[in-house]
Amino acid sequence: MLEKLTNTFGNIVKTISGKSTITEKNIEETVEQIKMALLEADVNLRVVRRFVNATIEEAKGERVLRAVDPGQQFVKIIYDRIVKLLGDTKTDLALNGPDVQSVILLLGLQGAGKTTAAHKLANRLVKDGRKVLLVADDLVRPAAIEQLKALGQKINVPVYSEDGSKDAVKVSKNALDYAKKNGFDTVIVDTAGRLQIDEDMMKELVAVKKATNPVETILVADAMTGQNAVDIAKSFDEQLGLSGVILTKFDSDARGGAALSLKTITDKPVLFIGTGEKTDDFEVFHPERIASRILGMGDIVSLVEKAQQTVDEEEAKKLEEKMARNEFTLDDMLDQFDRVGKMGSLSSIMDMIPGLAGQVDESKIDVSGMKRQKAIIQAMTQKERSNHLIIGPSRRKRIAKGSGTSVAEVNKLIKQFEKTKLTMKKLSKNRGMQAKLMQQMSQMGGKMPGGFPGF
Repeated sequence: MLEKLTNTFGNIVKTISGKSTITEKNIEETVEQIKMALLEADVNLRVVRRFVNATIEEAKGERVLRAVDPGQQFVKIIYDRIVKLLGDTKTDLALNGPDVQSVILLLGLQGAGKTTAAHKLANRLVKDGRKVLLVADDLVRPAAIEQLKALGQKINVPVYSEDGSKDAVKVSKNALDYAKKNGFDTVIVDTAGRLQIDEDMMKELVAVKKATNPVETILVADAMTGQNAVDIAKSFDEQLGLSGVILTKFDSDARGGAALSLKTITDKPVLFIGTGEKTDDFEVFHPERIASRILGMGDIVSLVEKAQQTVDEEEAKKLEEKMARNEFTLDDMLDQFDRVGKMGSLSSIMDMIPGLAGQVDESKIDVSGMKRQKAIIQAMTQKERSNHLIIGPSRRKRIAKGSGTSVAEVNKLIKQFEKTKLTMKKLSKNRGMQAKLMQQMSQMGGKMPGGFPGF
């Protein structure tokens, strides 16, 4: 995620933050590096100029040149400027209360991931307590209706459709009537896109918007298209009036041009980002957290929030008690593997860890390694999982054969388990250190559930 930009900015931060004195020459050289990094990231030229001019003006002021820690002060200015480019603060959806119907209209070109974004957004709103209806109003793309139905079924959200209809306006009107009669407080309309913006598409979208009177008109754009995504957003906004943008494929965007240019050029906020293929790989866009990732500082708050979603408080307490009694088993280890998997890809998790953001080559991450370890544990009997000490040479051969691995890999897993068990026992004893860590997490904006984190 934004690897190229993160690597460059991370190196700049390391160089400048350690300086005990900052001169105007230092500032000009650093800003020149930043300028080149932004241009290489496909950031709009007008945006780059504004960023550079504002940074130089602020950095050459007395509060940097005469600061007690000028290097850190300069980094803070760069961070603040990036946050401003990204939109200052997160923007929430302007939904009505549950007694008044809220319509969300999704727009975008074909191939941007609009239908997938519709189902991910629906899933998020259901978790927030909304009763959601998806509307298959893309009557142009072959199999668009079938795709939305399949995705809706996956998350148990109903999909309104009219097979054979060619009138998108009529379908949207009928969908709203159906939603009112059946108590749906939120309606997400998935509209048709084209390979490029054309007059017919715009006429249809204008008519659908007029018929549905949405509280949110959101463009779904591919983050990897950089400035092209910004140009598309500008065109849609001029003709339809956007309220925000969803950037898909953000996890695959190594440059960041779209995210860094959108707010300045269109004055429309990025609301959500797609961070993977799974339904839950869909995050609220927090400018300050993304800025932190870009500067290589990680994103601890988002990491804590991801952990919270996979950890049940009662289960966490039980795990802590087991560790205190030295009863952590291979079954528990298998459970932790599953929890880490639910948090997203390993590369996305590492992007949130300070010092690792943008520093890990995703191609070198052994994702299959965890799958093999899970297979090894699953090939064991329940008795072996409960007591690893009984797993002798003959049992290890059988487990290796049953898991499709080698005896060496089985030995490695057992050694890793013993080391993990010992570490967790020490952690469970040191409650003072754990309480201090919990307090630090809370101060950073996160809040861990009671007991050990559980992963």
